Order: sequence, then C-alpha cells, then structure tokens
Amino acid sequence: MDRLPKNGANFVPLTPLTFLTRASNSYTTRTSVIYANVRFTWRQTYERCCRLASSLRSLNIVKNDVVSVLAPNVPAMLEMHFAVPMAGAVLNTINTRLDPRNVALILKHSEAKVFFVDYEYVDKAKKALEILMSDLEMPMPLIVVIDDLDSPTGIRLGELEYELLVYQGNPEYVPENIDDEWDPITLSYTSGTTSEPKGVVYSHRGAFLSTLSLILGWEMGTESVYLWSLPMFHCNGWTFTWGIAARGGTNVCIRNTTAQEIYSNITLHKVTHMCAAPIVLNIILEAKPHERCQITAPVQILVGGAPPPAPLLEKIERLGFHVVHAYGLTEATGPALVCEWQSKWNKLPWEEQAKLKARQGLGILTLADVDVKNFKTMQSVPRDGKTTGEICLRGSSIMKGYLKNEKANSEVFKNGWFFTGDMGVIHSDGYLEIKDRCKDVIISGGENISSVEVESAILKHPSVIEASVVAMPHPRWGESPCAFVILRETSKFKEAEIIAHCRKNLPGFMVPKKVKFVEELPKTGTGKVQKNILRAVAKTFVITENANQTTKKSSQINREKPRAYDQSHEQILALSRL
Repeated sequence: MDRLPKNGANFVPLTPLTFLTRASNSYTTRTSVIYANVRFTWRQTYERCCRLASSLRSLNIVKNDVVSVLAPNVPAMLEMHFAVPMAGAVLNTINTRLDPRNVALILKHSEAKVFFVDYEYVDKAKKALEILMSDLEMPMPLIVVIDDLDSPTGIRLGELEYELLVYQGNPEYVPENIDDEWDPITLSYTSGTTSEPKGVVYSHRGAFLSTLSLILGWEMGTESVYLWSLPMFHCNGWTFTWGIAARGGTNVCIRNTTAQEIYSNITLHKVTHMCAAPIVLNIILEAKPHERCQITAPVQILVGGAPPPAPLLEKIERLGFHVVHAYGLTEATGPALVCEWQSKWNKLPWEEQAKLKARQGLGILTLADVDVKNFKTMQSVPRDGKTTGEICLRGSSIMKGYLKNEKANSEVFKNGWFFTGDMGVIHSDGYLEIKDRCKDVIISGGENISSVEVESAILKHPSVIEASVVAMPHPRWGESPCAFVILRETSKFKEAEIIAHCRKNLPGFMVPKKVKFVEELPKTGTGKVQKNILRAVAKTFVITENANQTTKKSSQINREKPRAYDQSHEQILALSRL
C-alpha cells in the first residue's frame, strides 16, 4: 500500500484560498460584505479578488514578494487576504496604531514591493516614506491609495488607486498555484509589548488548519453574520478573514470600533458573531444610553488578547452577549486555546460560571499538544490548578518562524515545542489557565504573585473600569504589587479605599502597596497593556518600610496629556490624578 502515489486528485496543498473559490461556487448570491451602503455577493468578492490579483501581477509582483497594507476594517483589507496570495505574494498587514517610524521599520524589514494605504492614513504613510527615503539603499515600494468605497474622497499619494486596480484587472484571472503548502501566505509583526516587534511568517497550511480549528471550536454555523470589531491586522483577524468565507457568512465591515458602531450594526444587520479584546468589552459596557440598542438575540463573542477578568465577563453576559474565551498569540496564528463550555456548568452560580469562562481552556484541533512545563526541569507540571510553569505548544498552526531572526527562533523553538513566554497552570479537567507573562510575575518575599489575579480582584469593585498591576520595589519584600487604575468619571475614590477592597478579596501579601489612578493605560495597537512602561513608572515610587507610605523619587512631573499609545515614562506619570 505504501506504493500508492499522490496525484492531483487525491493530494491538494492546503490553503485558505480554496475557501473563497468554494464560497463563490456554493454561495454565489449570498451577501459576502456589508460596508455602510455597499453590498457584495460572494461571486462579486471572488471576481474583485481575481481582478486585484491580476493587477498585482501586472505590477511585476512575483512569488513571495511582500505586499503591505495600512488600513482599517474596510472591504479592501478583507479582499487582500485572498487577492495577494492569489498573486503568489505574501500579505503584510500593518498595525494602524503604529507611529511612522515603526511603519517605516516594517516596510524596510519586510522589503515590501507594494504599499497599500487607506486614505485615512496617508499622512502617516508620507512620514514613514520620508524616513525610508533617508536610506539610499532601500528601494521604495509602489504606493496604492485605498479610497473610501462608500464615500470617495479623492485623496491620492500617487497615481495608483485601489478601485482602479480592481477595475482594470482581469475577472477571469487564474490564481497562482500553491505547489507547496509550507509556502508563506502572510507576514505579521508582533505588538512588541516586551521587545522590538518581530516578523511572524504563516504558511498556507497553518492558516488553513487554524481557520478550520477556530470555526469548529467556536461552533460557527453557516450564514453567520460577523461584525469586524477585531482589527484585521491582528493575526489576520484571528483567521476569520478566511473563516467567514469558509462558512458562507457575511462580513460586516466598520472603520471605527465605537460603542455606537457596534450596537447599531448588531441591530441593523442581526450580527451573530464578533471577536474582541477585553478593551472592546469595556467600550460596550461604558456605552452612553443613546448609543445602546437592545440585544434581542445572543451575540457570540470570542474574547482574547489578554486574560479577561471574571467580573468583566459577568457584566457583558448580562447584556445579551455570550462569551467564549480564547488564548493565543501572533506566533500561534491567533487563538491556540478555547474555553469549551460544558453543559453541567450551566447549573453553577453566575460568578462561578464567569470564573470558568475566564480560563483559557483546551488546545484547538490544529495543535498536536499543549503543555505547561517547569522552567528548570522542563517536566510537565501537576494538573492541580496551582503549580505554575511555562505554556508550551506544538502543532501545524504555529508560525514558520520569525523573518530574518534566527536568534529569536532558537529561543522559542526548543525540543519540538514552541515556548510562549506565558505562565499558566493546568486544572484537573485538563483546562489551562494563564497566570501571567513570565516577565510580569511579581516575586514578593519569595512568593509568586499573579498580576492577573490581583487585577481581577480590583475589577470586582463597581467603580473600576480598568486595572493593571505590575511590580514595584519594596525595601523588605524585594517587590510588591503596584496597581494603575481607571475609575468611572463619577467616582471619587481614594487609594486607601481600593486597598481596603483588595484586603477583602486577596491574601495580605497580594494586596497592592500602591494604587495610582490614571486617565488611560499605555497599550499596544492590539489592546494589550504595555506593562514594561508601567513597571518603569512603578520604579520611581519608593515604599518606606515602616509606614508603607509611597513617595516619588522626583517631585517634578510633566503634566501634559500624553499621546495615545506613545507614552514615555514621564508622560505616564502625567496621567495620574494628583
């Protein structure tokens, strides 16, 4: 039997591009895209992708060339997830919240041949290109502006425009053959919460299998209506850029993830599914009365990006949303673990259900194995829900590796495992629960303190919107927890009141020794709190051993309001309500 050969009928390289071909043939007239007043069917979407791929080839784009895009969740962004690899190229979606310097670094590192820019980000792109021009050895990419499909603005950055490329392309274009499913399909850069961003390369095989795993794990049915509240630049929208085509669903595209956009689109288009980082849950919860709409049918939300505190999950579910929690990272093609719900848990009190939902759960089908290992011995930790270790993964959804970075590859790939850098535990039922990033664990007097656990306790307070906990120096214990807290506008709490609240919900050694009220927290473009910045700020605080009073090393504080997502240490301090 081992002599039976592979042939074109029984062996086809795996690629998510087949999802679009199938959707075009099977769901021809079904709505594929809704964007403001624009509507497309799956046949139209397929033809538009063929046209764009054809035009890219006419621009001399060849196999494995990188095509970058800086755009929000608009139809063009969705189409490029198919059109670019259909031309044989590799798609690089750039975080729209990055500054021009980082955009330039990505364009240079990826050696992008074409740079698609949404009209909204033309100014940022100009500055990035000016930085590139200073490097005389760096070839400049071709620039294509994406104008607004619903309300064209006429803004240009050159002669090329997205819709013109679509119009001029050949609708009968035959996509490039994928001969090797290990070929790259996308290049995504990490958000850089702990170090410089790295280029993560996905294979066609990994993207295909990860997509299937997620639509199965989430139990996404056909004719789903998916709201794009998650940036498509983030792990390719957790693969749902391809997954909605696989289910013949409808993509509801929105430019801005605001409470009003979310609620109005859910009501207008009968949204069934959406993905979100915990920050989006806060946007929903903090919506003004005039922004809200009644949720008449359950909306499935897949939540990831950071461990959502149980109190947050409890609040969001009471509004009519059904939360499924996932854990993942860019290197794992998005979600790698999903908290599969068990019917017996429905009998538990609401608070207990919320705690279970906050766990990261079981490995998706793509993963061959998931484990939590001891740092030093590399042995699996006991399944007691207490013993911590590093979360390790292996399977076909793991990245090919970091582009041009063998040192980083050797650090994360060890003994057939991918080491995530996250600390977690395994419960007796096999469900994993993340406790912290390895670098975020607070070691106080020899005790390991999970910052996530302390944050969850703080968020139980009804006046708290967000909280982030990091280590700060302590003269006796070495380190102690320091909390940065955002309160509701009407709240006038003092530090002592939050600390008293923590004493009721945490062991004494885990109670923050310092609480700092801030207007906002520094975050990456994917909504993760940049704890490295907060740690630097916490180091400027000094605990006096006897009185446990906190002072600042410097009495001079810059009170200017910081720019979003670009705060220096002094700027973070300026956020404090002094």
